[in-house]
Amino acid sequence: MNSSSPLSRRAALSLGGTTVLGGSAVLLAACSSGGGKAGAGGAGAAGGGASGPQLTKGATVLKLADIPVGGTASAKVEGKPLLLAQPSAGTVVCFSAICTHQGCVVDAAAQDFECPCHGSTYATDGSVTNGPAVNPLAKVDVKVSGDSVVIA
Repeated sequence: MNSSSPLSRRAALSLGGTTVLGGSAVLLAACSSGGGKAGAGGAGAAGGGASGPQLTKGATVLKLADIPVGGTASAKVEGKPLLLAQPSAGTVVCFSAICTHQGCVVDAAAQDFECPCHGSTYATDGSVTNGPAVNPLAKVDVKVSGDSVVIA
């Protein structure tokens, strides 16, 4: 290959994913962003942390009535995106909405959680049901207090 021809993505990846162009090192990711919103990083970002974001105990997440029984909902607390599910009446689980694949913000869907960037899906217990993500969503401890869901 001569120095004036462009380096293909495949060729660059076969060289270990890094190359030097014009004196600057360039790292090529194996997946490209598919138009989803990038996450803010933190616990649960690519690599998957076991614990969710640090949030103030007692902070209100949502009204219990805003989470359908058997369904899901999304919320934001202290600037951190969260996902909630109510598998049975009065029982609520919560997770960081940061995808463990590449840190995109995961969306609440009818009965699961879906990442718009690369198609990963998660069950309402936070486990991966479809990759490319391999790690579960980071759990956030919540409790029902009156008619609200709050950080435990």
